Amino acid sequence: MHELDEEAVHRRRWIALAVLSLSLVITGMDNTILNVAIPHLSNDLHASNSQLQWIVDGYVIVFAGLILTMGSLGDRFGRKGALSLGLVVFSAGQLGAAWSSSASMLIACRMFMGIGGALIMPATLSLLTNIFHDPTERARAIGVWAGVAASGIVFGPIIGGILLAHFWWGSVFLITIPVAAVALISGHYVLPRSKDPSAPRVDPVGAALSISSLMVLLWALIQAPTNGWLSPSILGAFAAGLVLGALFVSWELHSDHPMLDMRFFRNPRFSAANAGMTLVFFAMMGSSFLITQQLQFVMGYSALKAGVAMTPIAVPLLILGPVSARITERAGTKIVVGTGLVLAAIGLGWMSRLTVGSDYWNLLLPMLVLASGMGLTMAPATESIMGAIPREKAGVGSAMNDTTRQVGGALGVAVIGSVLASVYRPHVIENLHATVLGKAALGHGALAHQANAAIGAIRDQLGAAFVIADKLPGGAHGPLGAPVVTAARTAFVDGFAGAVLVGAAVALVGALVVFAFLPARGDEPMIAAVGAEIGDPVGDPVGDDVPVDPDAPRLVGAEER
Repeated sequence: MHELDEEAVHRRRWIALAVLSLSLVITGMDNTILNVAIPHLSNDLHASNSQLQWIVDGYVIVFAGLILTMGSLGDRFGRKGALSLGLVVFSAGQLGAAWSSSASMLIACRMFMGIGGALIMPATLSLLTNIFHDPTERARAIGVWAGVAASGIVFGPIIGGILLAHFWWGSVFLITIPVAAVALISGHYVLPRSKDPSAPRVDPVGAALSISSLMVLLWALIQAPTNGWLSPSILGAFAAGLVLGALFVSWELHSDHPMLDMRFFRNPRFSAANAGMTLVFFAMMGSSFLITQQLQFVMGYSALKAGVAMTPIAVPLLILGPVSARITERAGTKIVVGTGLVLAAIGLGWMSRLTVGSDYWNLLLPMLVLASGMGLTMAPATESIMGAIPREKAGVGSAMNDTTRQVGGALGVAVIGSVLASVYRPHVIENLHATVLGKAALGHGALAHQANAAIGAIRDQLGAAFVIADKLPGGAHGPLGAPVVTAARTAFVDGFAGAVLVGAAVALVGALVVFAFLPARGDEPMIAAVGAEIGDPVGDPVGDDVPVDPDAPRLVGAEER
């Protein structure tokens, strides 16, 4: 293993940041680049709405379920090795996904990629925290890290659109493999070896409870729109997930070597920032899932044009991500994060005013407001989380930050998708019946019968309306095809409005939590890990390279009680 001394690590810290950001960008790009391929997957793999959601969220379930465990293992065995292994696993999953011959195979490959993502994400942030020792410099580095990560989310659609305009849908999975290779090779030379010097024992019980509780809860959230929120299977899964989660908390509280020390949550810098991060990703991922469909299905954009249409929102993300650290130095974390969540709510509420006839500018302006809120929120919230814990526990802190992102994102796609479906289905049936009956009365009974027979497919999948309309006499612009397309688009826009209003309400709740509980400055006393020293009261994490005052007060570990 290539080793670097402390001077070399410090000298190359900004190059290391570029490598870490490059490693992270592929995990963010992967989901959004996939969104523009959804219509192609729907047609070529004959994927249902439920399968399309699992193609997106199967990755999230594994990712979020494993991330706490992978962060803890990275702390113990080495973060650089975890990052390298994650890049290899992620790329292998991408290769399998590119040549999947069925929706089920693609879902399986996406879930395998989740293992790689769970290794990559906590390793990047924990390495960053241990490379940048100065709190101010570290906050700015996290701002760059968050901005680059967000840019991957934004540029994913345009890259996907370019690829889909010239190649088959599998190309959207292959594009990140060269990026992963560059990050893997570069990281070998510029990233230091890093792990928790206290080398806590592995917590297999905590890991098993964490993985099972998160996976069961995420399964219930994702499957609820299909099975029904009050169905026995969903209610049972929610109950099981909550019981497993309670057992995890109880075990961690009583363990002398916890995977996640629950005392971290005593610090509002940690707990309130995690709550805010969960809710902002709820709004962001849920709305992103809808916006790409709005552009393609309602506005009639191609995959490439939809990707280009999403590009301008990269501007506030790329500017405000790095700049938010400097703004926070002046205004404080509470004001910056809370204001970002309010802006996100305003942007989502504005989107609810879209109609079938709305043009691109009606969508772009609220998207820019939403992106500005995201740019203000993510970096300061992340720095607040990482600044509240000891640096030697950075892997677990990073994993917790990433878990809140993934759980919030999955919850957003599930809940907002469910709201969309609950409005779209009855509305499209009502609209189609009105269209069918009207055409029948005008003497188009045979055409009406054809459309009526396809109502079930159109109800379950918006894209089916366009496929079916094209097959009707006269195509999508014919006497019945055009009303079918209009009926489906109108129902989708109705569902879209209700869904983004839910996202806006959630973002506002997040703002209230932040304004109420998140400290304005990082001056809360740090909660140290079990058996470890308490850190600097201004929140600068204590790491293995920072001398500890032997006379400092101690929190007594379980083994000393």
